[in-house]
Parts: sequence; structure tokens; C-alpha cells
Amino acid sequence: MQEGSKETEQSSSEDESVLTISPEKVCFVIIKAREFDVKDAVTDPDPGSNPSDDKDAAVLEDHSDDPVVEELTSLIDSLSVDEQVDLVALAWLGRDDYTADDWPAVREEAASAHNRRTASYLLGMPLLGDFLEEGLSMLGYSCEEFEIERL
Repeated sequence: MQEGSKETEQSSSEDESVLTISPEKVCFVIIKAREFDVKDAVTDPDPGSNPSDDKDAAVLEDHSDDPVVEELTSLIDSLSVDEQVDLVALAWLGRDDYTADDWPAVREEAASAHNRRTASYLLGMPLLGDFLEEGLSMLGYSCEEFEIERL
């Protein structure tokens, strides 16, 4: 009976080591990606007025100096190569192109495709937050606890 519990311990520790990036970091990227996804096209590129006079409507527009983009780019660029590979692989997994059983192959494919443009690649992916969340879910992780702590 002890051997059975050792097998259970080994499989649970293997499950925990599936990701090199922490689920909390992925959840933060998901939150920020959703902030980025809701941006609208710029309607007045140079309003020339005080943002408070315009009821801060420009914050919802996709300006080139968008702080959300800068924050996400900075975060992704600061991740290790393995963490960046995990993010790309999670996004691919969450697009329904693969199943959770395909994780090792998906991660290997993402590793071979890795380059210095990971942040721009991911930010150019529509629904990035949804794909990452679905990918995490397929591997048995959730952002629920992280989201509750942020509220």
C-alpha cells in the first residue's frame, strides 16, 4: 500500500512540474491581456485637451504608448526562455489545436519556434487571455484564487 501512495506522490509532483512559469504569472498576463483586448480604435489621435475634460475616454483607445502594452511587453521580455515557451505553448493549447496529453509535444514545438519577438507575437494574438486561461485549465490550473486576491 505504501508503494501506491509513492506512485500518487510522484504523479502529483510530476503534475506540479509541468509548467516552468508560475500559474500566478500566467494569470497576471491573462488579466493584462484582457485589458489590452478591450481597447478600441483611436478616434481622436491628438485631442489637445485635458483627459479629465474628455472623461478619460482615451484610456479605452489603442494608443501607441499604451501602458498596458508596455507593462505586458516588459513582463514577457523579463521572463526566462522556458517561461516564454510555456506562455506560447499554453496559448496554443488553449486555442483547441491540441489536448492536454499533447503538452510535451506542444511545448517542444514552442521551444523550437522561440525567438526574441515572443511579446509582440503573443500581443498580436486575438483572445490571448482566453487562450491562456483555457490552456491553464486544460493542465488543471485555475486563476480563480489569484483573481479573488486581486479584488
